[in-house]
Amino acid sequence: MKKFKISYNSPVILTFVIVSLVAFLLNEFTDGWANTTLFSTYRSSFADPLTYVRMVLHVLGHSSWSHYCANMVMILIVGPLLEEKYGSVTLLEIMALTAVATALIHSAFFPGHAILGSSSVIFMFIMVSSFTENRKGTIPLTVLIAIFMYIGSEMLDGIIQQENVYQLSHITGGLVGSLFGWMIRR
Repeated sequence: MKKFKISYNSPVILTFVIVSLVAFLLNEFTDGWANTTLFSTYRSSFADPLTYVRMVLHVLGHSSWSHYCANMVMILIVGPLLEEKYGSVTLLEIMALTAVATALIHSAFFPGHAILGSSSVIFMFIMVSSFTENRKGTIPLTVLIAIFMYIGSEMLDGIIQQENVYQLSHITGGLVGSLFGWMIRR
């Protein structure tokens, strides 16, 4: 009889999911202090060192268990494929770039609001995955459909809804993913 073995097959993605769970639990145990102080991004002084910490760590914070689970399911579905294709270091770099870009754009356009969660990373994953395994000199139909469905719908939601804070983070993640996807195809 063969032994059943579990492998840590996607170190960046699995570590991200685990660290996000720790961040969620820490926030629960601190009655919201952790999200406010570490795992949300909002406009604050660049003289404050925590501003830079929050620019990266906000993708680990989640407002509820359902928010955490919804984000992690998508990350666990798409992330391991990207990590296998592009490598752990590259994936970690574009995740960090997405977090920082989202924080900067959010701070510029919504100075009075805080955001948290990894949806910008998810949208980046979706866009990067739509660029995989395509021939040079072509525009993949999957990219056009993904842009229309995800970024287009987020823009439309942002126009229709009064509160469009999160749509901008989704769009930012999608744009970073599109840029990275386009660059790796070249």
